[in-house]
This record gives sequence, C-alpha cells and structure tokens, in this order.
Amino acid sequence: MSGLEIRQATIEDSALIHKFITELAVYEKAENEVLATVADIENSLFGAESTTDAVICNFNNEPVGFAVYFFNFSTWLGKHGLYLEDLYVSPEHRGVGAGKALLKHLAKIALSKNCGRFEWNVLDWNEPAIRFYKSIGAEPQSEWVGYRLSGKALKEFAGG
Repeated sequence: MSGLEIRQATIEDSALIHKFITELAVYEKAENEVLATVADIENSLFGAESTTDAVICNFNNEPVGFAVYFFNFSTWLGKHGLYLEDLYVSPEHRGVGAGKALLKHLAKIALSKNCGRFEWNVLDWNEPAIRFYKSIGAEPQSEWVGYRLSGKALKEFAGG
C-alpha cells in the first residue's frame, strides 16, 4: 500500500467528490440517477447542518477514490454504527490497495468512536466487490430487505 494516503475531505474537494460520484453511477449503470450538483455536495457534506463525512484516497499524491459515511444507531447494541454510503476507486487505480485502505481507515474510525458495527450495501450483481468484501471477513446480511420512499411517493406519503 506504498504511496497511499487517506485524508479528510474538505469543501475544496466538492467537485472531485462529484466527479467520483458520477463515475460510480456510470459503473453502477445509473448515471441518469445522479441529480446532485457540486453545490449540493458543498452544502450537504460540508454545510453547518451536515451529519455526513468524506475521505479522499490519494495514490502518489493523485486522488484515486473516496468514501462517504455517517453514523447510525443500533437500539439492540445501544451503540452507534458507521454506515458507508459510497466507496469508489477509479478503475485505472484498482488493485493498488486503495479500496482496502479506505475500508481500514473507516474501520479505525468506527473503533475509535466505539461503534458496534461497520455496515454498507453492495449491488447483488457486483461480484468483484462481493468477493473482496468476503475476503476481508465481511458477511452479507440477507435477512433484511431494504425499503425506500423517495420522490413523489415520499411527498405524497408525508403530505397525506
């Protein structure tokens, strides 16, 4: 992992984070679903009300990936957990250890904050990621099914 450095993201990284988000969406075949702008990233990640955080991975002083995370809470454990919203490494830099370095960095944050869990989701077709996650000891959580209210359905439900 020589040449790798993980650093806290700053508001000056907003355009870079937006670029990585767009690249991730292309990889996940969902480019048209990215509605966020650079200004949205600035406000949401770095604004006064932000509850999210981000880190940037550099390889030989070049930004090659990022992770966005936040803290959730487990009532059963009575502890916070760290939830990884997104992790992305540029295709040309995969294999240098950037993804593993990002995950280790976040795992250390989780332990330093006394979190009971470190969780994330992965698309069911993303076999390379699934193999990688299993190789580091992560286990799939298949007993829960995720649900989402968004857009029109969220507005209608909240207003009704």
